[in-house]
Amino acid sequence: MSRVPSRNSAPEICLRQALFAQGLRYRLNAKSLPCKPDIVFPSARLAIFVHGCFWHQHDMCPKARMPKTRTDFWAEKFRRNKNRDTRNIRELREVEWTAVIVWECELKRPNRLAEIVMETATFVRR
Repeated sequence: MSRVPSRNSAPEICLRQALFAQGLRYRLNAKSLPCKPDIVFPSARLAIFVHGCFWHQHDMCPKARMPKTRTDFWAEKFRRNKNRDTRNIRELREVEWTAVIVWECELKRPNRLAEIVMETATFVRR
């Protein structure tokens, strides 16, 4: 677990590069917000979380499997992660920000990555 980065993960870097290539400029891990989203567009009040399918237990994703050992530990860990995710989104909505979750498996499909970038660009530029 200690080798898994909380920042600058491969899926996060992939999305950041695609956003940057479209001319979108963003902030990373904004400390002024109630939580620390991975990517922030302050002018559009948009926060993007890049979630790993395993760590955040993406529904119906094969990567979101339960380990076969220490299942009590992992079940509690995943429950806490999901609760924290829900709380973070709620806190952002309370301060009138839009929160978006992008899943690791979505970024592996080039068409979906392009869709995410275009949706983000449309939101930021409106």
